[in-house]
Amino acid sequence: MHGFSVRIGAISYRVGSAWRGPIAALRRLYSGYPGPEESIATVTARIGPARPWRRWIRPQVELGGDHTLPDTVPMALRHGLLALEMAMNMQVALGERRHLLIHASAVERGGRAVIMPGDSGSGKSTLAALLGENGWRLLADELVMIDMASGMILPFPRAISLKNSAIAEMERWIPDSARFGPRLNDTPKGALCHLRPNECAIARMDEPARPALILFPSFGFEPVTEGVNKSELFARLTEGSTNYAMLGQTGFGAMLRLVEHIPAARFAYPDSRSGMAIVEQFCAEVGI
Repeated sequence: MHGFSVRIGAISYRVGSAWRGPIAALRRLYSGYPGPEESIATVTARIGPARPWRRWIRPQVELGGDHTLPDTVPMALRHGLLALEMAMNMQVALGERRHLLIHASAVERGGRAVIMPGDSGSGKSTLAALLGENGWRLLADELVMIDMASGMILPFPRAISLKNSAIAEMERWIPDSARFGPRLNDTPKGALCHLRPNECAIARMDEPARPALILFPSFGFEPVTEGVNKSELFARLTEGSTNYAMLGQTGFGAMLRLVEHIPAARFAYPDSRSGMAIVEQFCAEVGI
């Protein structure tokens, strides 16, 4: 078993693979990240063959670790890096009990954060990546981690998952090709490539931020904005949380405080510059 350990914010990973290649790709992608404190990892993620012979004959990759999903479909070995990223994501999504998780991206400026929930294809990851290169600090992609006592967002700056046209878009903004992982074609979501956050996001991943605004983006439409009422906001955030139901009364209280005190809106945008401009307009209105 080939292995790699890394700390990403509050999560320290021990990652394993039956094959050398995916670990080597993961190591390159997370270059510059620290190792676990005192060399102790608290979360284990791994990939291995679905059947013993699948390690060599038409190799297939199965996700594993501390937690598993019985209906997970094996993946081709050429998508091994994606499988490792999914295994890492799955362990936190299924196992985290200390903090409230929301399926969203998040960025910070001046100690205040914008949370951007959304389904796959909504543009939340690309928009967060763009803002992270234009005066904001990337806090998280995919999973926003909220401390239930203080209400602060704890940075979790994993590699950003870019899909299809978003890959070329970010390549135009970021000249450093070393920050991009390999391009993975023919995945279930089309072409996919991971982007390592910039040095600022990595160096400041122990600095929390206070939520100040929640925005629901929708990419590919003419610009339009509208508010989101508290009941809809509560429903959408709880629906998008992987651990809300497991946290009981404490999770309910943390979610309720977020909904009661943080303004929210939805917006559509046709291109990157329009999206960033709309976010900046919303932020100016709330003083970020």
